[in-house]
Formats: sequence, C-alpha cells, structure tokens
Amino acid sequence: MSTAAVVEKLVVRRTIAASAKDLFDAWLDAEAMSAWMTPKPSKRAEVTLDARVGGQFEIVMHGEHGTVPHRGVYRVIDRPRRLVFTWNSPYAGENGSLVTVEFLARAGGTEIVLTHEKLPSAEAVAQHREGWSAILENLDKRLAR
Repeated sequence: MSTAAVVEKLVVRRTIAASAKDLFDAWLDAEAMSAWMTPKPSKRAEVTLDARVGGQFEIVMHGEHGTVPHRGVYRVIDRPRRLVFTWNSPYAGENGSLVTVEFLARAGGTEIVLTHEKLPSAEAVAQHREGWSAILENLDKRLAR
C-alpha cells in the first residue's frame, strides 16, 4: 500500500467589473489585501509581502477562533496576467501547495481564475474552495466599479 499524499486541486472563477491591472495590483498591495483577504469566519487580516519573484508573503487571518497564518513565496509575477505562489498553512499543509491566479479580459471586466493545487486532502479542497470563493467575493465588493 502506498503512503503517498493525496494530490488535490480546485478551480474558482469570478468575473469582476474592474480592470486586470487594478485586480492584479490588489494582490500585491499589503494594505489592500488586508481589507479583502478575509474569508469567513476571519474578521481581519494582517499582510506583509515582498512583491517580487522569490519574495515571501505572510497573511495572518484573525477570526473568532484565533489566528491562522499563511505563508508562501512568489514563483511568477506576470503583470497583469498571472500570479503563481506557494501557499502553506495549517489547513493546506506545509508542503508548498501552489496557487495560480489568472486575470482574463472579459466583456464588462476581468475574470479571475484561481487554481489551487497540491492540497493534502479532499477535505482541504472543500475548505479552500469555500475560502477562495469568499475571498474573491470580498475582492469584488472592494474593487468592482
């Protein structure tokens, strides 16, 4: 019997009435990100980041049950088309799950396609699908014109 970890992935999409440039920039602005990187039950987030390939970020989400730290390293920064970064947390594991965020021009705005790969379990996929969906909804509320 194999003991290899389960490799799971999810894709979340949302079209937002904002430019790809504005949406892309929001992902690399710590102050802006702290306002929308708050999936329920998180109430606020503290964000520090070094927005360059190889740069690191930390997002600490604060909720009713305490804090949840998220850390990663930027792998690709292709403004305003694509971001790729690792994502480590108590729920995603510490093995460098990978998030790709694509910004696609659409009539009336930009479609964000977020793919999260290398999650440790189907349960982690479900939790992260819910979290990323809430985060994109928050981003929409903050940036849609």
